[in-house]
Amino acid sequence: MFKIAITGKGGVGKTTLASLLTHLYAQDGYTVIAIDADPDANLASALGFSPAEAAQITPIAEMSDLIEERTGAKPGTFGGIFRMNPRVDDIPERFAAVHGNVRLLVMGTVRKGGAGCVCPENTLLKTLVTHLLLRPKEVVILDMEAGIEHLGRATAQAVDALIVVVEPGQRSFQTASVIEGLAQDIGIPHVYVVGCKVRNDADRALIANGVGGLPVLGYLSYNPAIIDADIRGVGVLEAGGQVVEEARAIQAALDEQIGKKT
Repeated sequence: MFKIAITGKGGVGKTTLASLLTHLYAQDGYTVIAIDADPDANLASALGFSPAEAAQITPIAEMSDLIEERTGAKPGTFGGIFRMNPRVDDIPERFAAVHGNVRLLVMGTVRKGGAGCVCPENTLLKTLVTHLLLRPKEVVILDMEAGIEHLGRATAQAVDALIVVVEPGQRSFQTASVIEGLAQDIGIPHVYVVGCKVRNDADRALIANGVGGLPVLGYLSYNPAIIDADIRGVGVLEAGGQVVEEARAIQAALDEQIGKKT
């Protein structure tokens, strides 16, 4: 089963892509779990959870009692003694939010000490991500911030594809270059690009030339229907039409690339 991590500069459209791929793989009959590992968590709304449903989702990083139970230390503790390999195998079934045939886990963020802190919250989150990426029987779509902080050498080989989402623009390309370097450092073997907010062939050419030879899986056009879906509080899939067709093409290209590598 595929394990796909999606990253990129904030606002480029990675959550849009993550939500579309989640729904498309679910429609194809796969068991899919989406993971929102972006501190600016909004994958729930993109997947079609209502505002009321999304408000009821508690991020794992904010489950203080669970963190203390599993690690032996209170959240916010730094430098103390706690379990570095807490039990996490039951968390997806117990705490995933369900919408239709899609399950969602919202990780949340460690608000003290930085993203790389050695603390109970961060230890539980990283252990949980590792567990999910190594589980053999489901598709995992991981929506991350502009980096790969939730991944490590232990899970690098489990990631079938790291997709860097870019928009036409040099700052987005610079972020993609940094992420590619980080991916190489920890041994993620397959890094791809998806272009978003594309208006014309000139934008496609700009992206193809700006990502330094990384293979481009496809493009999502600039689409007012996506903005309208957000305004109406419905999932990206509800935009329908062109965006779904483009996402299907990206999925097909991704499946072909993963098939070639396995």
